[in-house]
Amino acid sequence: MAARSLWRTRTKLLVVGSAVCGGSGAAFIASSEDPSRTLKLCTNIPVRLFRNTVTAASIAFDYEYSLSGLAEGSNEMAKVKHEVHLRSAQKLQELCFKNGGIYIKLGQHIGQLDYLVPEEYVHTMRESMLNKCPVSSYEQVCEVFKKEVGETPDKVFAEFDPVPIASASLAQVHVARTHAGEKVAVKVQHSHLTDSAAADTAAVGVIVNTLHRIFPSFDYRWLLDEMSESLPKELDFMVEAKNNEKCLENFRKISPHIAEYVYAPTIYWNLSSSKLLTMEFMDGAQVNDVAKIKKLGIQPYEVSKLVSQTFAEMMFKHGFVHCDPHAANLIVRPSGKRNIYGKQKPQLVLLDHGLYKELDFNTRFNYASLWKALVFSDANAIKKHSEKLGAGDDLYVLFAGILTMRPWKQVIDTSVDHLVIQGTKEDRSELQMYASQYFPQISELLRRLPRVILLMLKTNDCLRSVNNELLQGSSLESFLIIGKVSSEAVLEAKWSEKKSLMKWLNVWLEGLSVEARLWVMQFALWVLQVRKALTL
Repeated sequence: MAARSLWRTRTKLLVVGSAVCGGSGAAFIASSEDPSRTLKLCTNIPVRLFRNTVTAASIAFDYEYSLSGLAEGSNEMAKVKHEVHLRSAQKLQELCFKNGGIYIKLGQHIGQLDYLVPEEYVHTMRESMLNKCPVSSYEQVCEVFKKEVGETPDKVFAEFDPVPIASASLAQVHVARTHAGEKVAVKVQHSHLTDSAAADTAAVGVIVNTLHRIFPSFDYRWLLDEMSESLPKELDFMVEAKNNEKCLENFRKISPHIAEYVYAPTIYWNLSSSKLLTMEFMDGAQVNDVAKIKKLGIQPYEVSKLVSQTFAEMMFKHGFVHCDPHAANLIVRPSGKRNIYGKQKPQLVLLDHGLYKELDFNTRFNYASLWKALVFSDANAIKKHSEKLGAGDDLYVLFAGILTMRPWKQVIDTSVDHLVIQGTKEDRSELQMYASQYFPQISELLRRLPRVILLMLKTNDCLRSVNNELLQGSSLESFLIIGKVSSEAVLEAKWSEKKSLMKWLNVWLEGLSVEARLWVMQFALWVLQVRKALTL
């Protein structure tokens, strides 16, 4: 029986591989404007697609063969499954590194999916994909410079370190010094990435469409639309530079109360182009480097609060959201101000502004209303605003679970800490089981939701991962911040509407009610903190 199942699996994978080889190659050739480059890259495409098929078949065989005959729930099953997860994660990691480009980005995303995929995958991808991406040679960097500005880096800058300090899926960063003596960071796009990205997008497109035909419950076709829309913007560094400045302007105008605690590097426009981006050099600690954050005199708890506040303001008030907030893109440094305990207040520096999403008024209002309802355990409002965002009256429970990573019974629990995740193995196992059990429904939900909300889910995954690194679990304070900012955004939206005296009074009373509930929750938090301190 197992052999027959394995044969069917391998046959399906071969069908996928064959379809990919034909479809993606044709799509890629059609998309390229440089015949010589097309010929060069097309020789690599079959190799990369062959790797995809072999890796998928190897992983499928390992699971099928290794777990065959083992009793579900037994200690032996758990031990073997852990080993298979680890081997498979390493195979997937190797595939991502060899193929590069958007495969690295996909690996990075897996590394942010705490609780939804086995922890072996999360840890393997997180440890490698953020800071150990493939590096372009200095000759390739010079090639990009010559094409973009007509000179090599040593002519453009007074000093230019040929060894990058960081490399990501789309680009790498070099330290340089301008002729005026200013230290800068220069982001250089990996050479020929535009063409390879087009090929990879085509390949992923054929894979996803073919898998959906073979396995109807596997419906990630929305990923194709998102990649097609986002990749060209991420590959144009002028778009990133404009996003950088718009982000800071939004904090100055809309959220002045925290503007001095949120920063983005200054752009050197005269030294930038679509594939080169020169910006102010930022020094500090990565947001997940707890030891270094403490050495700077900053409490990780304060950083967690600032991260939550920053992204809540963007999502619920600005409607212009940084959608790639993984640890390598968030730098923490002292703000120069201190809290009441004499500790340094943190400043959050946002890097890599290539992927932003704008939420229109209705989407932003309903998303803020939904989070307000989640924090306050309002089941009726959760259903109402989930439906308005596309989840329908049949999948709103699942939508709430994906947003909070909590089962429905805890989402609607009225206890003050009902949404807090402790990060325990029990929490992780429960959520992984939940995701596995409802995989077809999750696929259907992702198909229904607007693409902008799918990016909000990705952002939530990233922020959840950051909080888990800082606090070893989620924070009640973070949910209070989300509740406060989302409530403020909802009330501001209602105040902006023309209304009668009665409607004005209703909004005013709603504001009082929200303030009272938040005060009660804040007091409960204080009591919990005091109890915790007394038990130490």
